[in-house]
Amino acid sequence: SVPRCYLNKQLATVRVLKGEPAELSCTVSKDNVTGTWFKDGLKLTSMDGVVFEKKGLVHKLIINKADDIHAGKYRFEGGDVKTEASIFIEDPPQVDKVLLKNLTSVPTVAKAGQGVKLRIPFEGRLPIRATWLKDKMELADDTRIRVDKTDTFTMLSIPSCERKDCGDYKVRLKNDSGVLEINLKLVVIDKPQPPAGPIKVVESSANDITIQWKPPKDDGGKPVQRYIVERQQVGKNDWETLGETPRSCSTFTTTKVEEDTSYYFRVRAVNAEGTSDALESGEVKAVGKASPGAPDPPEIVSASRDTITISWKVPRKTGTSQIVGYVVQKRKKGTMTWLPVTNAPIKDKKLKVTNLKKGVQYEFRVAAVNAAGTGDASDPSQPVCTRDPTKSPGQVQDLKVSSCDGTSVTLTWSSPEVRDGNAVKGYEVELRPSQSPSWTKCLTLPSDSTTCTLKGLQARQKYFLRVRALGDSGAGEAAELEAFVEATAPVVPPRFLIDDTVKSSLVIRAGNTLRVNIPFEGSPEPVVTWLKDGLPLPNRAVTKTEAGTTQLLVGAAELSDSGSYTVELQDGSGKRETFSFQVQITDVPQSPGPLRLEENVPNTVTVTWEPSASEKWEKNLYYTVLKRESQKGLWRVLGDLIYNNKFTFTCVVPGRDYYFRVVAKNNLGASAPSETLQPWRIRKTKAEFRVKPQKYRGVNHNQHPRFLVPLKPHVVVTGSECHMSCAVGGHPPPKITWYKDSRDLSKDPNYFCTNDFGVCSLVIPGVTKQDAGEYMVEASNEVGRAFSRAFLAIKGTR
Repeated sequence: SVPRCYLNKQLATVRVLKGEPAELSCTVSKDNVTGTWFKDGLKLTSMDGVVFEKKGLVHKLIINKADDIHAGKYRFEGGDVKTEASIFIEDPPQVDKVLLKNLTSVPTVAKAGQGVKLRIPFEGRLPIRATWLKDKMELADDTRIRVDKTDTFTMLSIPSCERKDCGDYKVRLKNDSGVLEINLKLVVIDKPQPPAGPIKVVESSANDITIQWKPPKDDGGKPVQRYIVERQQVGKNDWETLGETPRSCSTFTTTKVEEDTSYYFRVRAVNAEGTSDALESGEVKAVGKASPGAPDPPEIVSASRDTITISWKVPRKTGTSQIVGYVVQKRKKGTMTWLPVTNAPIKDKKLKVTNLKKGVQYEFRVAAVNAAGTGDASDPSQPVCTRDPTKSPGQVQDLKVSSCDGTSVTLTWSSPEVRDGNAVKGYEVELRPSQSPSWTKCLTLPSDSTTCTLKGLQARQKYFLRVRALGDSGAGEAAELEAFVEATAPVVPPRFLIDDTVKSSLVIRAGNTLRVNIPFEGSPEPVVTWLKDGLPLPNRAVTKTEAGTTQLLVGAAELSDSGSYTVELQDGSGKRETFSFQVQITDVPQSPGPLRLEENVPNTVTVTWEPSASEKWEKNLYYTVLKRESQKGLWRVLGDLIYNNKFTFTCVVPGRDYYFRVVAKNNLGASAPSETLQPWRIRKTKAEFRVKPQKYRGVNHNQHPRFLVPLKPHVVVTGSECHMSCAVGGHPPPKITWYKDSRDLSKDPNYFCTNDFGVCSLVIPGVTKQDAGEYMVEASNEVGRAFSRAFLAIKGTR
């Protein structure tokens, strides 16, 4: 006998994008097989864009450019073989690539008050659902914003833009073939907000008033260029312009004041778009003349048999006029009476007090004098005793700064003159920052060292330095640098130190902490500004900058914290550096809405549901549909990776109860299910037969069983439902028995057998690979028996 032809490789279902090539191929065991192709049950002889090809044992159907007309079920028949598969044409939403690049790479810029229209034309299989989102919230028509949508484009219209319209927008285009998301950026520029208040009075005197403010929280999208300062005298209506300051300066001093007169001040910020509203101060009074404050206690410079030399500093509070001199007083330690040292105030800040008694301890105090009078006296100096001058060294000579860099200062000096045996045993070096009243001992050096280097100084910090010679009886008179030393750091332009620890995109689960550290460098230290979507950070966000790192911290992230964050560095010269990164806050999806079930097509059920609220902010959200056939049965997956809100189940068995469930899923997990509470059932409809009685002719009406419609072979996917049927005739009505591989299926609970007036069906609810094989149905009555056989083949999962 001639061996049968069989399939080496069956047809496989393919999914292809519209416009792309597609191919179906199968392999048979004989080279001489001439195949025939069918589409949706109709024989194909020719079709636009379709080529039939045979190479040896391989038969192919090739589509050069797939279109909607090519979608359907294809079958190949040749010799003894038959195989089927489907071609699905996917047509997801698409936007012109050039337009898409222009929209996403360049922000749309508009001035406040101008109208903006963002129009996105698209293509794809209808219906296409278009959604506009800002800060993860869906935009809908209101009094300011309008969203239009047709079958070919969607458009966002804002007739009059405001600064709050700035930010990142997202357009989501979705159909049953996929999702396209487009990210857009809208920048609205305007005049600045008023400077941040309140206005502080830094100094107020009879001669001048100094005020201070902070830069505006929102510069209107354009850098602030300058500030305008105005003044109004209390009780008058007119405002007077005092002057302007550059953007880097937020203080202003006016000398146009009258003693004991009150004023109001106001400040406006100016950028390229205009002048802000004014920030106004409260009432500021130019105070009358005031006497100086108390100086620090005098310091003892040196002591001898009957003289003591003291020195002092200018008091921190000088009053409202210039200091004209100082009053110096003395007293013996342990007494209460202070005696003047001079008859009149002296202008110098150093005094040699003479005619003192040897061996007596004295204390000294100083008070400053200005036009308002004598100020408060200082606290007493340390007690000092008159002593023999030959026992302490003299003052070092020629103290000077020989070199200075960003963090260190080098001093040099010469040894003091040696008189009466007052030999130098060493040196003591002290330092005082300009803003501190206290001296700090830095170094003690041997007598042969006349130079030293002080390290670890702060950049741009002013210092006073002094050196004393040390002898057997103590320290000699200190030599102090009259000028201050300023340790200046080298200028380093601001820049970010971005490495692998700094990510340009972050995905954070809602409720978790959002913490981002950005390292940078710059000298002088730059001003650090944080922005979200081009605007100041919300109050929930906390920033901290120290030691070359700036940090953003949000304690419990919310969906509204998603967006584009920008860090800006700016130095005193106006040079700017920026770094931006994206933050996506996500969470497990919320449950879908209520389910609705409809029988739009006989023996099918269409499940529809309200979208999960998470669709508004979750790009990768999809749905899974499950069903079970009893209230306590196992749930089986019907459909997965569903991107719309509808699913049709086609293999419904009449008379059986079904329960359905839908869950929303994303990368973090699945939502709680939304499910039907009542079972869904399609009632059995029995065919109505009307039997026309025949006249008895006295003959035997018994008939052998025969198959009016035989069993047909089936190819199904694992997990789906298989429905095999045939039609049987005969008299008396035959008994029907189903077999698989010669095994009787009548009592097997995994199979459902029905016989409705000769229409016999076998239903397998969820096929597995073990269900593959030969099935046979036997029809028998008292006259005889008949058989029909067919094969069931199982394919892999969908």
